[in-house]
Amino acid sequence: MKKVITYGTYDLLHHGHVALLKRAKALGDYLIVGVTADGFDKERGKLNVSQSLAERIENVRQTGIADQIIVEEYEGQKISDIQKYGVDIFTVGSDWVGKFDYLSEYCQVVYLPRTRGISSTVLRASAKPALKVGILGVDSMAERFFSEAKVVSGMEVTSVYDADPQKVTKFCRGKGGLERLESEQDIYAGCDAVFINTPADEHYQQILAAIEAGCHVICNPPMFLSREEANECYQKADEAGLVLFEGIKTLYFPAFEHMLLLVKSGLIGTVKDIDVSCSQIPEHMEQVVKNKYLGSLYDWGTTALLPIIKIYEAECLDSQLINFQTEDFSYFTRGLLRYQNATASIKVGKGMKVEGELIITGTKGYLYVPAPWWKTEYFEIRSEDLRNVKKYFYSYEGDGLRYMIYSFLNAINDPERGLQHTRAEVLRATAILEKFHQGGFTRIEM
Repeated sequence: MKKVITYGTYDLLHHGHVALLKRAKALGDYLIVGVTADGFDKERGKLNVSQSLAERIENVRQTGIADQIIVEEYEGQKISDIQKYGVDIFTVGSDWVGKFDYLSEYCQVVYLPRTRGISSTVLRASAKPALKVGILGVDSMAERFFSEAKVVSGMEVTSVYDADPQKVTKFCRGKGGLERLESEQDIYAGCDAVFINTPADEHYQQILAAIEAGCHVICNPPMFLSREEANECYQKADEAGLVLFEGIKTLYFPAFEHMLLLVKSGLIGTVKDIDVSCSQIPEHMEQVVKNKYLGSLYDWGTTALLPIIKIYEAECLDSQLINFQTEDFSYFTRGLLRYQNATASIKVGKGMKVEGELIITGTKGYLYVPAPWWKTEYFEIRSEDLRNVKKYFYSYEGDGLRYMIYSFLNAINDPERGLQHTRAEVLRATAILEKFHQGGFTRIEM
């Protein structure tokens, strides 16, 4: 019996998929179809899949063409599958010509012609109009957001506004079709959603204005400086049926998601302490705007608190904050946080440098993420026996912002999924930032 294997996402199954499966089946006697897992698609940067893995498997099953359906979960699995199932022929569409020649060492490789004029991408694009997104506030983050949004199907950055016209002129250079608007109100009026990328003290009023104009919001952290403001905005967003989304990109990295799952599975026992540090010394620190709403905890606090809040899932019982500053600008903040039967510490700097690692201590071992942990790709789980160190690596594509943007779009298109970063979690971080914002720290002059 001649066995044939092929792989694909099979999203929004169409007659082009069916024709390719029939051609694959005709190459032999037994067809194995590998359907890509949701996590694998995400890891390799494929962020436009509309249907779940279960739906896509059912699509393939209902064709009646596949003799066996398997799930592709990781890079390099094809070789393992070919050997495991005794495959004679590997085949994919002709748009992949040359990509899988390395498999010829294990079996025959055949590239089949695709059906012209049809694709899942076209079907997704025609299903609903793209979400129009405006950028409010121009800097390097806005550049990265614009670039990464291009690879997420279903949205389009259409306009931009900043109080500094020169920044907008520079930002729009080479970005044909991007509309330069004259005011904040123009952004809200012309878009379905807005990316708020301004200093923290401006977020509350801008979020309210966006919600009142009927716009979904994705906002750079920290989203709020008080719980009262947060509750008001969430309530108004809920009433309007709009998504209010704090844009912490680290949360959506494949490695960070896997790390949280392993910690919550009990692999390192009960977590008793978390130590987090983040910092940055900008290239031209002397040119950095230095005011009360910028600096260490304003720039890094929400990111530093992320693993603590996601793992402990509880209110902080007490926080002690020490702040190094000159006039109103905070260069470095150290915090000790107490939870029920657990502790955490944070060190964050803007203009001062710390290691930038994450250590999660449990009763059976600890998890270590090297600097810069907030760009998580690699981590280790260590125990008393250092010969038994477990190493994990999960790559991400591009700058990593695409995963966050994809999650934002999913929250809008499929409200039943809910948010990965919930209102309760935002409020827990905001409580600590609120204390800092109101001067609840020990001050040390630089």
